[in-house]
Amino acid sequence: MADTQPPVEPPNPNEEGEDKGPSKSALKKAAKAAEKEKKKAEAAAKKQEQEQQQEKAEADNDYASEFYGVLPLHQSQSRPNRERDSIAGLPNKIDKTVFFRARVQTSRAQGNKMVFLNLRQGTDTVQALLIVTPEKISKQMVKWAAGLADESIVLVEGVATQTQEPIKSATISNVEVHVSQLHLIAGLDARLPFTVEDANRPELESDSSDAQYKRVLLETRLNNRVIDLRTNTNQAVFRLQSAIGDFFRQFLSENGFIEIHSPKLQGAATESGASVFKVSYFKGNAFLAQSPQLAKQMAIAADFERVYEIGPVFRAEDSNTHRHLTEFIGLDLEMAIEEHYHEVMELLDGMLKHIFTGLRNKYKKEIETVQKQFPADDFKWREGPEGTLRLTFREAVEILVEDSVPREELNDFSTENEKRLGRLIKAKYDTDYYIIDKFPMELRPFYTMPDPEDPTLSNSYDFFMRGEEILSGAQRIHDAKLLCEKMQNKGVDPESMKPYVDGFRMGCPPHGGGGIGLERVLMLFLKLNNVRRASLFPRDPKRLEP
Repeated sequence: MADTQPPVEPPNPNEEGEDKGPSKSALKKAAKAAEKEKKKAEAAAKKQEQEQQQEKAEADNDYASEFYGVLPLHQSQSRPNRERDSIAGLPNKIDKTVFFRARVQTSRAQGNKMVFLNLRQGTDTVQALLIVTPEKISKQMVKWAAGLADESIVLVEGVATQTQEPIKSATISNVEVHVSQLHLIAGLDARLPFTVEDANRPELESDSSDAQYKRVLLETRLNNRVIDLRTNTNQAVFRLQSAIGDFFRQFLSENGFIEIHSPKLQGAATESGASVFKVSYFKGNAFLAQSPQLAKQMAIAADFERVYEIGPVFRAEDSNTHRHLTEFIGLDLEMAIEEHYHEVMELLDGMLKHIFTGLRNKYKKEIETVQKQFPADDFKWREGPEGTLRLTFREAVEILVEDSVPREELNDFSTENEKRLGRLIKAKYDTDYYIIDKFPMELRPFYTMPDPEDPTLSNSYDFFMRGEEILSGAQRIHDAKLLCEKMQNKGVDPESMKPYVDGFRMGCPPHGGGGIGLERVLMLFLKLNNVRRASLFPRDPKRLEP
C-alpha cells in the first residue's frame, strides 16, 4: 500500500531561531486569568447595580426629602411673614427653634452621617451640624449638605444649642445650630477666585508659622472686589466708614449746620486747573469738581452761615501712592466766623474727636475684627483739659531740624518728613492726632486769607493722623478786591470764575472751613496701610473697574 503521509517540507533557513509563540501552558494560564478578570468585572458590575438600585430605593424612600433641596427661583411668590433670626442674636435663643438666611463659608463632612457647616452673616459666623437621625435627617440630606459650594446662600432652620466648649472657628463661639431643615436659595455659577477664608487671614510675615496658607494679594482682591468685601474684615471696615459719616452729620447738625449738595460738573477748574478731569459737555467742555469749595463759599455769601457736604471729589493727579485716589469721598464744611479763624479750627477739632470717640465707644467689635487681620495699636488722641496738640508750621520745622533734617528741605513737608514728624510727636507727646497751624502762604490756594502780621504766612491749618495729613483748611478771603489780586498771583483769571467772584462783590461775611478725605481718615484710624482698603470700589490712575 502506497504511503499516504504528506511530504515533509524542508526547513526554511530564514525562520531558524524565530519565537514559535507562547507555550500551551502559558496560553492556558492566560485564559484562566482572563476568565478570573471577567468574573471579577461581572461581580463589580453586579455590586454597582445593586448599590444603584439600593440608592434609588433609598431615594424613593428618603424620609427627609422635604427638609432639604434647592428652592424655586425667588420671585416673591408668597409672603408668610415668618420672623427671621440673626446669627448675632443666637445666644439669646438657646434651646429654641431659629430660622435665618446665611452663606456657607466652609463645610466639613465626617463620614457619610455627619457634616459641619460654618454659616456667615456679615461679620458673624456660627457652626451648624447635620447628623443622620431617623425620620429627621437622612444620609441623602447629609450628603447633599456636604456638597454645597462655599459661598452658597442657604435658608436654615434648626435649634440653637449651647456648646460645652467654645467653637474657635466661629465668632458666635458658644452656640451650635442643630439643623432640621436646609434649603438652597442661591448657588454658584462660577468658580471662586479665592476663598473668603483665605482672604480673612491676617497679614503675616514670610517666616510666620502660618505662611503656608495662601495669601490673597491686594490687586487680586480689588479685581474681585465682590468676594473680597464679604470678609469679616471688610464688613467691619465699611460699617466703620458708614459710622464716620453718621458721626460727622450728627455733630454738625447739632452745631447749627445744614447739609448742601453742590454740582460736580463745573464750567471752570475749582482751583488752579492743573489737576482736574475735563469732560465733554454738549458742544463744549466741563470739569469734574476738585472739591465743593466754591459752592460752600457761595453758600456762605448767600447767608447760609454754616454748611457741610458729603460727596465725591475728583483729582486728576497721577499719584500712585498708598494714600491717593482719583475719586474719593470728601467731608467738607464751611462756616461764618465772628472774631477769629480758630473758631473754625476748634470746631473741626471737636468734630473729629467726636468721630474718634464714637468709633471707640460704639464700634469696639468692628475695630477688633479689623485688628485681627491688620494688627495695630489703638489710635490715640489727647483728651481732657490739655486738649489737642497744636504746633505752628515753624515749630514743626524745628522739631524736624532737631532730628537732623536739613532746613532747606522743609519749605514744604514731603510725605517722608510728614511721617517722620508723626513718629517724633508720638514719641514726645504720646498722641497720633495733632494740628499744624500757620502754613506759608505760597503753599496754599488763592482763596486763603494771609496772616495779618506776616504776609508770608496764612491763616490756614492741617490736621494729622499717624503722621499723615487728613484735613486741610483755612480762613477764606471774603474781600473781592484781595481775592482777585491773589487769583492773578496764582495765574487764575478772575473773569474765568466770575459768578464765584461776584458772590464776594455783593458782600460776604468772614468765613472759613476745611475738607477731609473720608477714606484717608478710615485708613489711618485703623492703620490699613493703603487707602484702597478703605474705598468700596477704589479709583486711581490705573483702576477704573470694578
